[in-house]
Amino acid sequence: MIFPYIMWFLQGLDGSVKETAYLSMKNPRQGGFTATLFIFGIMFLDNIGFVANMMSFVVYFATVMHFDLAGAATNTTNFLGTAFLVTIIGGFISDAYMTRLNTTLLFGIIQLLGYLLLIIQSHSTKLQPQPCGESTCVHSGKALLLYTSVYLTALGAGGIRGCIPALGPDQFDENDPKESSKNISSFFNWFLLSITMGASVGVTVVVWVSTNVGWDKGFIISMVCCFAGLCFVSMGKPFHKVRVPGESPLLSVLVLVAAARNWSVQLPTDKRQLYEIRDPNAVSLIQGHRLPHTHQFRVLDKAAVQMDGTDKQGKWRLCPVTQVEEVKILTRMMPILLSTIIMNTCLAQLQTISVQQGTLMDPSLGKFDVPAASIPVIPPVFMSVLIPIYEFLFVPVIRMFTGHPTGITHLQRVGVGLVLSAISMAIAGAVEVKRKNEFNHHNHRTSVFWLSFHYAIFGIADMFTLVGLMEFFYSEAPAGMRSLSTSFSFLSLSIGYYLSSAFVELINSITSKLTSNKQGWVQGRDMNKNHIELFYWFLAILSLLNFGNYVFWANWYKYKKDSPIDEQKLLHPALSVTMSMTSQQAISTSEGEQKTEKTKVQA
Repeated sequence: MIFPYIMWFLQGLDGSVKETAYLSMKNPRQGGFTATLFIFGIMFLDNIGFVANMMSFVVYFATVMHFDLAGAATNTTNFLGTAFLVTIIGGFISDAYMTRLNTTLLFGIIQLLGYLLLIIQSHSTKLQPQPCGESTCVHSGKALLLYTSVYLTALGAGGIRGCIPALGPDQFDENDPKESSKNISSFFNWFLLSITMGASVGVTVVVWVSTNVGWDKGFIISMVCCFAGLCFVSMGKPFHKVRVPGESPLLSVLVLVAAARNWSVQLPTDKRQLYEIRDPNAVSLIQGHRLPHTHQFRVLDKAAVQMDGTDKQGKWRLCPVTQVEEVKILTRMMPILLSTIIMNTCLAQLQTISVQQGTLMDPSLGKFDVPAASIPVIPPVFMSVLIPIYEFLFVPVIRMFTGHPTGITHLQRVGVGLVLSAISMAIAGAVEVKRKNEFNHHNHRTSVFWLSFHYAIFGIADMFTLVGLMEFFYSEAPAGMRSLSTSFSFLSLSIGYYLSSAFVELINSITSKLTSNKQGWVQGRDMNKNHIELFYWFLAILSLLNFGNYVFWANWYKYKKDSPIDEQKLLHPALSVTMSMTSQQAISTSEGEQKTEKTKVQA
């Protein structure tokens, strides 16, 4: 029974593609900002639980599962790293094999199962380990249940975030590039606002319930919110402009293989001699764009060299220029992606070490004590206030000076965030110095709200960088790989969290040999005896060096220039579409030849 599904998956490797780009819009209400409201709804509801767990898992691992400081932080960052890594899988599936909505529902069910197992273990003390004084106290069956529940939750949450961001921009008409750019930019701003509002509720209400009423109660709230979000986005199906599965992203493999097999082939001096599909009815144009040739990464052009004619070279030895250019786009994106990883390593500290700092500070807010795990509510609160200001004030004003539809370019927006993240880490180190000095020398607990300075600055940094990255990857991605490409924003988060775990281990390994007490900067259970501030400053310096690296690659990057094709002429095969091609689209078949062609496609 599994054989048909294997063949279905592998069909993306043989060069075959699906026939459709978008289902026909018989309902005039389909598409536009109305459809995106359901997307904002699921992100608000789902992030209530997901972000609450992001912030509180470090406390759950330390107090209920009895990990030490490094173990609790490492397990939390591994959970987050896995969740954001899985976005690649969600993006891939929704690009190639399922609609974005159906992919969301599939991974939502997986997340619900993870929450159910978390509820069971957190409710029953028999399934929890006893304190043992070692770095980890959870073993055998209890460990299996813990990691199964945690990583099922990560798998579900990551899959949802891999396809939902691209579902929103799909609702806008690309035939007006300037207006589409403005709408997509606005969508991602409101998309982030829905995330931050959900995060604000989760980090306050759900975290308080988890730490004061019971962890099982907190996980129940998370599960209910996840289920409600899935129901809400399903209600929006009649309003969605649905992009059905198209070309498999695995087609990129064809280009790499073809380029390798043609390694010894001489590149033609005239780029017009490279192979391109020029038939307007060809399935390669179903995704809506033909990409012109560029001169970067010329070695990949070998995949488009015709040697013995297109009828003798197979798909594994000859690829059209548009397909080659898609691989070039992904290759150009990689340095930008890698340049944002350090920032996300810094973000991991705010969700682990800074939360543990808060447990040693004065949590009083009048008569109310703020849970340490609720301290990270500061960035989403700041972002919830600043995003509307950015959308309604900053963008229109800057647009008057720059003439750019979004005020500043995607890469400029990312750069602003990288600078602010370095400033945030420098301030975090200074706050830790003050906290330790007050506690060790005056026996006084500093107010937890001292942490708000670097949290607030990092919240602003995240507003610039995350939205800038999602806009960049969606706008620059090949039409058939937009979910996968948009998930690169979260891939950067994933690598950043994993790198954080590696940094903690590496820093402890090196500094334990240099300090007089043979203890690493982030080692042990007593934060008053280690040197968290030095770790923060190390990250601040690293962030500044990384910004210099980013500026180089941002200047080097060449934005894609594609030739759009009217999507309404490339709809579901149930429609009869008349396609007209001008002589300019067919001119490359022979130099100077003029030809006007009208083709009628009957599906």
